[in-house]
Amino acid sequence: MNAPFNKSDAQTERTPLNLLIAAPRGFCAGVDRAIEIVEKSLERYGAPVYVRHEIVHNKYVVEGLKAKGAIFVEELDEVPEDAPVVFSAHGVPKSVPAEAERRNMIYLDATCPLVSKVHRQAERQIEKNRHIIFVGHEGHPEVIGTMGQVEPGQMTLVEDLEDVEKLPFDKDAQLAYLTQTTLSVDDTAEVIAALELRFPNIKGPKAEDICYATSNRQAAVKDLAPDCDLVLVIGAPNSSNSLRLVEVSERLGTPAKLIQRANEIDAAWLDGVKTLGLTAGASAPEILVREVVDAIGQLRSVKEQTITAATEKMIFKLPRELTD
Repeated sequence: MNAPFNKSDAQTERTPLNLLIAAPRGFCAGVDRAIEIVEKSLERYGAPVYVRHEIVHNKYVVEGLKAKGAIFVEELDEVPEDAPVVFSAHGVPKSVPAEAERRNMIYLDATCPLVSKVHRQAERQIEKNRHIIFVGHEGHPEVIGTMGQVEPGQMTLVEDLEDVEKLPFDKDAQLAYLTQTTLSVDDTAEVIAALELRFPNIKGPKAEDICYATSNRQAAVKDLAPDCDLVLVIGAPNSSNSLRLVEVSERLGTPAKLIQRANEIDAAWLDGVKTLGLTAGASAPEILVREVVDAIGQLRSVKEQTITAATEKMIFKLPRELTD
């Protein structure tokens, strides 16, 4: 962990700072639901409750759940037969719940409903004998989970325009496309346009797969970044939606830094900065936003302003196992 910022700088650098805070930011409905599933499971079954993969990509959240009795593992083989296990918000291949059922395990699925929607779309396209082009980042848990909804060879992953050019299919091939939910809105639009140009008959989802939270957080950064000298994004380095927020700012010409906690802030970053932007990825809790605001307040006198791009009211229901 990085050393905290040098507080001696705070005594000499008190130039007023405009702080533009993005809204919406931080937790989305899918993340709220996933965390609540782990907490409710601990209440219902008692500790320990096992969680396959990080429930969400945020160290602070994971450590908090560990303190309550959650044990994080990568595979079902690490889970005792009689212990409950929760699947992460990113989704899992079909083989995982199938294995859990075969072993008569107690399992709860915290897959974000918007990711589950993509899974169902994949099944429908395969039923229609279409090969699926999936736009996503190789190795990301959501991609692994979505590609694991179909048989090997029924889905091809593309990450960028170069991958589209390399696709081996005929112009009139029976194809469909789906996307990871946490991608760059602008990048994905370019890839989809290239797919539709190359394969005029390709079928897309009725509504885009990029989730509302990802789109809204990117829109908020687009609103504030042009007025900022620097943007800070609170999120984990393995958080796709957080990394995209950094990219959105940088493409608008505003430097951006990804941080997990306030102690990663380097006071030198604020040299010459008059207006600072701040946002948080969908897995970052609001407490970390306030922690960062407080830390910046030790370095500069801060004037806060919220820049609102959208209002979110989405709530997802818990699994029946936790509500009966």
